[in-house]
Amino acid sequence: MSTLEQSRYLATAIPGPRSAALIDRKGAAVARGIGNTMPVYAARAAGGIVEDVDGNRFIDLGSGIAVTTIGNASPRVVAAVSAQAAEFTHTCFMVTPYEQYVAVCEHLNRLTPVAGEKRSALFNSGSEAVENAVKIARAYTRKQAVVSFDHAYHGRTNLTMALTAKSMPYKHGFGPFASEIYRAPMSYPFRDAEFGKELATDGELAARRALSIIDKQVGADNLAAVIIEPIQGEGGFIVPAEGFLPTLLQWCRDNGVVFIADEVQTGFARTGAMFACEHEGIDPDLIVTAKGIADGLPLSAVTGRAEIMDSPHVGGLGGTYGGNPLACAAALATIDTIESDGLVERAREIETLMKDRLGRLQADDDRIGDVRGRGAMIAVELVKSGTVEPDADLTKALLAGAHAAGVIVLSCGTYGNVLRFLPPLAISDELLEEGLDVLASVLADLR
Repeated sequence: MSTLEQSRYLATAIPGPRSAALIDRKGAAVARGIGNTMPVYAARAAGGIVEDVDGNRFIDLGSGIAVTTIGNASPRVVAAVSAQAAEFTHTCFMVTPYEQYVAVCEHLNRLTPVAGEKRSALFNSGSEAVENAVKIARAYTRKQAVVSFDHAYHGRTNLTMALTAKSMPYKHGFGPFASEIYRAPMSYPFRDAEFGKELATDGELAARRALSIIDKQVGADNLAAVIIEPIQGEGGFIVPAEGFLPTLLQWCRDNGVVFIADEVQTGFARTGAMFACEHEGIDPDLIVTAKGIADGLPLSAVTGRAEIMDSPHVGGLGGTYGGNPLACAAALATIDTIESDGLVERAREIETLMKDRLGRLQADDDRIGDVRGRGAMIAVELVKSGTVEPDADLTKALLAGAHAAGVIVLSCGTYGNVLRFLPPLAISDELLEEGLDVLASVLADLR
């Protein structure tokens, strides 16, 4: 069990001298394209705190981008990974298989909201899992086209860059991209309100807008899959209007199109349900998971209806490291921790606390245009005072001020104006409230 003190503490200016030295070393050794959000280098992390090499302790409201959902170096995970490493670290499941891989798939089949008999396959990253979900859908339908949505983010590989909406920094200069990828309008209630209240609040209407474009530009007879994040992540933590997802799903079912839910960022208790699809009671054909699945070890999965998952030929799926035994051990311990420690309910408690605090802040500051999200996946969209115009400059300044004051917070959004909060579910109420107090203070200073 980590003894890292759960308090914010600044021993030096940010960055401190050791981090500054490492920044210089990085510049000389690491490719320029690898950026950093924080100008500090981590030494230890546990609970709701990350400590850097200079002894500064930061309140963690990012969880490594929704990865350490149960808390960094969680005790059950540390024990499980240590025990597995002492037995063996790799054999390749496709060569000499092992029980841990099978056990993770059994748990995924039990937990995911896919109807009927299920199968799972394990991979390394969210991008890799998305690519394999598309492969599976194409094998099953014998069709090629795939539709994703405005503001979507699905990864950085060639196919997933094509699925991703935002050019900079994810796609700019990296084309040409995979073919047979099409895009439809997303339900974005805050922005859709500019075009009328009905579109902003009626998810079925917003879905019909998207489906009209899909019918005209692609056609169901050519379409293998529709892929969507139930709550968009990098695009701005966009929660679609109620009814949007069920209407899309029903159209897919009526037209022989595979519905893929990308739950890479939303899965594993993050949104106050084990999976975000559960909030609207939908049962996708395929669900893609990663990030929070293994508390920081590289693991991802595709889980879905057995007839779809079993459509690729033997040997058509796999990869050398997919379902690595250390990552599988971590995933089993992560799932145990979520279920044993009541972390789905904890995410709901965090939502209540954060929305109350941020809602009060919004009532006093019209630069906060929207507060949205579910569970421990909450965002504020920042706008210029008296308007709905995105304010990316304010967002950058607020981030820099929070980081300098010892709080890790991230940005996102197509317009670069959304602050996103992804606290570990192990964080205390006191640390969470302190982090939000710091944010409020920095925002007030930026008037």
